Amino acid sequence: MGCNILEIRDYVIVESASIRDAIKTLNVQPNNVFTLFVVDSAGCLLGTVTDGDIRRCIVKGGSLDDSVTLAMCKNCYYVELGNIDVKVIHGLKSKGIALIPCLDLQKHIMEIYDLKTYKSVLPIDAVLMAGGKGERLRPLTEKTPKPLLPVGDKAIIDYNIDRLITYGIDHISVTTNYLHEQIEMHFEEARNGITVKCVCEPTYLGTIGSVKFVDTFCNDTVLVMNSDLFTNIDYKDFYLHFKENDADMSVAAVPYSVSVPYGIFELEGRNIQGVKEKPTYNYYANAGIYLIKTKLLDLIPEDTFYNATDFMEKLIREQMKVVRFPITGYWIDIGKPEDYKRTQELVKHL
Repeated sequence: MGCNILEIRDYVIVESASIRDAIKTLNVQPNNVFTLFVVDSAGCLLGTVTDGDIRRCIVKGGSLDDSVTLAMCKNCYYVELGNIDVKVIHGLKSKGIALIPCLDLQKHIMEIYDLKTYKSVLPIDAVLMAGGKGERLRPLTEKTPKPLLPVGDKAIIDYNIDRLITYGIDHISVTTNYLHEQIEMHFEEARNGITVKCVCEPTYLGTIGSVKFVDTFCNDTVLVMNSDLFTNIDYKDFYLHFKENDADMSVAAVPYSVSVPYGIFELEGRNIQGVKEKPTYNYYANAGIYLIKTKLLDLIPEDTFYNATDFMEKLIREQMKVVRFPITGYWIDIGKPEDYKRTQELVKHL
């Protein structure tokens, strides 16, 4: 069961139950959303009932012994199994809808998504690269892989794993190499109902080559990222931008400015046409976070050192659509001691 998928039995009541039965069930719900889905004898969705629906029914003269269907709202929101529309999910969440049932074609409730606790339900797989040696952070990384270095009260990689989970991503793999046993042990137990799968590459294969060792993908889109980043990127916006642009690959990017402390000549040949005093040039830098159509991973060569930038350039050469997604929040690539120190300071204020 996924991170944002609830136990169906806690949120379902049969149409033969009374309003009194519904009140008793609402009182013991684990997360106080006070919503029940009413189903028929075959388990098909008929409607919803909330504590507010029950109060309104009683005010109108209803009895606690009446059928729960008397208080039921027949027009309820749901999504279809295998056809999750993230825009629809976002719209329902913005309306304050806490629970969304996922139905099969016969209207059986197959899953219930918790939009009160989680940010979205993104139909993507995620792969985190955690095989590097972190040499610039030595001696901290001599006996500890960089993704497991503590930031505040948890490991660097856990901030990324936990954030992915809050977006409803429940197919997560971590590719390892250096001190891989420690990372594998770290993820032995599931977190929030999600099993994080560790895959050890036989030799270091760059920033995307190890993706080839993930044997199963469940979605048409895969997110690949470095595990040692510290960022609050909005994965929902990232995914919607990717889909709306019909991209083959989307690259998260961070603003990067270069200020020149001198006057810079504008030249035409050897002739000076003007002077720019202490100009600032603005660029976008690769943030190490990518969304890719899963089928395109076949283009990555087997057992070959291969970086994400190599893959990006290959897609561009083949005239596929590679787009940029700007990160508007914070982003730190924890590569050097000063980056690690800055992250330690930042986390104190979050």
